[in-house]
Amino acid sequence: MPEKKNWQLQPGVNISPELADEVARVACALKSLSAYTTFAMEREDCPEDLQKIVQEGLDAMARIFVW
Repeated sequence: MPEKKNWQLQPGVNISPELADEVARVACALKSLSAYTTFAMEREDCPEDLQKIVQEGLDAMARIFVW
């Protein structure tokens, strides 16, 4: 039975299923990092540049995937 995906490609994004799976793994890790930085920000020990880098990555992933 094929594994159920928790994402789909944005309309107009054409990449191979294998590449999409690999990019989705990176995106999942980035989302986890985003959760961590959100937690760290609440504790006020998250560097602002880390927050910016993570947000830029999340924005890039949103251009590829529908979550």
